Amino acid sequence: MTDTQTRALIAQAAAVRLNAFAPYSKFKVGAAVIGASGKVHTGCNVESASFGLTCCAERVAVFKAVSEGETAITAVAVVTDMSPPASPCGACRQVLYEFGKDAVLLRANLTGEVLESRVGDMLPDGFDGKAVVEAQKR
Repeated sequence: MTDTQTRALIAQAAAVRLNAFAPYSKFKVGAAVIGASGKVHTGCNVESASFGLTCCAERVAVFKAVSEGETAITAVAVVTDMSPPASPCGACRQVLYEFGKDAVLLRANLTGEVLESRVGDMLPDGFDGKAVVEAQKR
């Protein structure tokens, strides 16, 4: 990704972060993913009073992308107000891995810190749908 693309993706994640529904944790998160088509899909966290039903920004963005026909992502930006920038939770790491284990992962905060890695680096020994299909063949 170019610096311009990186800044644009982080800006979109930061903008959608403002829409987060986080009345309980007060922890707003925004995410933006680039699908294989090049289209950007955004999401923010949405909390529920039944905390287990809360959905993180990363999964909202990926699910939105899938609902619009994307089956692969090439990059994801996650923006919080933490320093250092927060990492995706375990559930989000799994979903991101399934749709883009080689995708660029940008973790950023509101003060301009950016940490870059690959989704697969965040979930060592991860598995995807191919592993499930192979297991079903046995």
